[in-house]
Amino acid sequence: MTTVQIARYVITFVWLYHGIFPKLIHIAPLEQLMTGSIGFSDDISYLITKAAGIGEVIFGLLFFVFYKTKFMNILNILALAFLLLSVVMLQPQLLIEAFNPVTTNLPIMVFSFVLLNEIKQGKL
Repeated sequence: MTTVQIARYVITFVWLYHGIFPKLIHIAPLEQLMTGSIGFSDDISYLITKAAGIGEVIFGLLFFVFYKTKFMNILNILALAFLLLSVVMLQPQLLIEAFNPVTTNLPIMVFSFVLLNEIKQGKL
């Protein structure tokens, strides 16, 4: 398996996993904490979390198909940076947890930089 395919599969997996398990199948308490910290009620937080899960699954599927495009990789980097900054601003204490957005988002962003480099070199 090539580096490109590893990056493609890992990025896709992360978006699908984070959309399906902590948002659609079972809402993780941290997900509700994030939306609740914006000031939404529990009911609205629930709906926002479910919608985010659907969005993440759609993004993961789109990434799997369009991983060779510069646009999709830049969108991936920007989305992950936005999500990381959201945690920094809303729940900074989460950044010192064992599994946190720093240890998940940054490596996935790096995979997109690898793909962007391959695109730039004309290998994709």
